[in-house]
Amino acid sequence: MERREFIKNISLATAAPIMLGGIPINLLASNGRLQAAASTSDNDRVLVLIQMHGGNDGLNMVIPSNQYDDYYNLRSNIAISDKGARKFITLDSTLPELQQAGLHPDMGGIKSLYDQGKVSIVQGVTYPNNNQSHFRSRDLWFMGADGVKNEYQGSGWAGRLLNEEYKNYPADYPENSPMKDPLALEIGASVSLMYHRKEGIPVAISIQDPTQFYNLIQTVGNVELPLGLENTYYGEELKWILEIERKSDPYATRLKQIFDNGSNGGVTYPSVYTLNAPSKSLKNNLAPQLKLVARLLKGGIKTKIFVVRIGGFDTHAYQVEDYNASYGSHAALLYHISSAMNAFQNDLKELGVEDRVITATFSEFGRRPQSNGSYGSDHGSAAPMLLFGKYVKPGVVGNSPDLSDQTLDKEGGNLKMQNDYRSVFRAILEDWMKASPAAIAATGFDKFDKLDIISDTPTSTKSEFQSTRFVIGACSPNPATTATSFSLKINDKAKVLVELYHIEGRWISQVHNGDLEAGTHQIAVSLEGLSAGTYILKVEAGIAKGINKVTVVN
Repeated sequence: MERREFIKNISLATAAPIMLGGIPINLLASNGRLQAAASTSDNDRVLVLIQMHGGNDGLNMVIPSNQYDDYYNLRSNIAISDKGARKFITLDSTLPELQQAGLHPDMGGIKSLYDQGKVSIVQGVTYPNNNQSHFRSRDLWFMGADGVKNEYQGSGWAGRLLNEEYKNYPADYPENSPMKDPLALEIGASVSLMYHRKEGIPVAISIQDPTQFYNLIQTVGNVELPLGLENTYYGEELKWILEIERKSDPYATRLKQIFDNGSNGGVTYPSVYTLNAPSKSLKNNLAPQLKLVARLLKGGIKTKIFVVRIGGFDTHAYQVEDYNASYGSHAALLYHISSAMNAFQNDLKELGVEDRVITATFSEFGRRPQSNGSYGSDHGSAAPMLLFGKYVKPGVVGNSPDLSDQTLDKEGGNLKMQNDYRSVFRAILEDWMKASPAAIAATGFDKFDKLDIISDTPTSTKSEFQSTRFVIGACSPNPATTATSFSLKINDKAKVLVELYHIEGRWISQVHNGDLEAGTHQIAVSLEGLSAGTYILKVEAGIAKGINKVTVVN
């Protein structure tokens, strides 16, 4: 592409995405001292944000099973059943009654991560005086604002955070900076308001494919500011765009290098939803974005915040199939998130970078508890946020939304706010990203109570979370002659396999193989005909595994 043609095709008055060869790229000038400081940060922690475009129906994602009758009566034509093969998944039978909830039947991947202690569900997240316009509500989330003061800001919370956190590092970019990576990166066609700094220049770039990005940028050369425009408004705008161009080539080269150096593990990412849904909902567009993030992390990228997106959540009509509410467009979207996140988390683990990453979902608003006559749901207010990673405090924050009070938040049937989204982000930024007090103050989140959702220690298979939900009782009697038994507690229906082995590893018998409901069960073990000695009972219930011992005496 000729340089002059390149400039001619750019809007001087906006920072809109530039279409090069059909690929939308938003290359917005960055600040060298920010990149340099990030490269010397004392932590390599990363935040991945999943934006759910359109307003997600939180009630069909995390179902208030403790109020199932009220839930069903409010939305009988779209409610997920509590019976049959496609009933909701019980999240965790050990939770207090007010927190009892179910997951959509296509969210088995998230259930698996939850049982591993890698999921926190924050209930009732929104902001005061929720604005139910898609664009305005997104802007409020990006700005770190709410609907009370009707605020308009030219900067976003992430831009202010990164600008403050790394403002004092004296280095030129890119020539003398050790940091060649953008502080933040969005997969897709645009850079959101979230990353705009007060100076108006974001700290992020947006890409879809690093190799295509690199090849396209190589067609663009350096140009000088035309004479006569030095001290004019348009000259300043053109100078800014030329600065974008100057910095594009190092970004492209660096990102291609990272991409080439990186890799994914042997994990298979999901590609399509194989059940019943409209054809436009079948493809999993989230999975390749998360796969790319995993590869870039393995390749050594220093970027601190990533944003990936999945759309289609504006489900006013045919959110579900009329013959079975567990199928349909929303089911496909929830499957895409659940299966993609499960693959992403497993990929991070296999690549050895799982300890570095926390992921969080958000949407501009939830949906109303009452369904409409078109098998859909309308714009609402509060909805759950999901957090993933080894360093989240697993479980549920807040109660299942109260469906008995339909005065709710003075908007006639909306769910009440339990947690302000800024309390969630403050906890992530302060306790996970280790942002400084000044940086937290720059976001404005310091004015909100911090939620207790981040752990100082990673979840492991021996964590307290799992040990209270999967409990193998001691064998009794022990020692035994012809029979013994033990108790088994599980937090959800699971296929349970119990096998008996000699302590030397020799298989003896299968004690149990079949589904058991959530709760505590007594497992009987026959020891007839066994010689004296020590025997091992291997127990598997879903992803949980454990052993028990029994001594046989004659």
